[in-house]
Amino acid sequence: MMLRITVPTEDGNRGVKDGSLPKAIQDTMRKLKTVAAYFAADQGCRSAMFFFDMQDTSEIPPIVEPRFLGLNAEVELLPVMNADDLKKGIGAAMQAL
Repeated sequence: MMLRITVPTEDGNRGVKDGSLPKAIQDTMRKLKTVAAYFAADQGCRSAMFFFDMQDTSEIPPIVEPRFLGLNAEVELLPVMNADDLKKGIGAAMQAL
């Protein structure tokens, strides 16, 4: 799964100044047990992409709500695959045809 958060500029500036933004990023990475994380400036806002394993959709509220509340962030969840998952999925798709 990929969690993408986008933090509005003013909220991000405040979070950098008071130290809450780096703490929130570290907390997110720890709680999600991320396998990878990337950071970018996107349309003038701070953006982060966290890649992690999600076992059940019931995990969505505890993942996204703290980002909405603590960072005033826009949040997007997107299922993603690694190369091994893709190979397995294509193999299964070919057998289903």
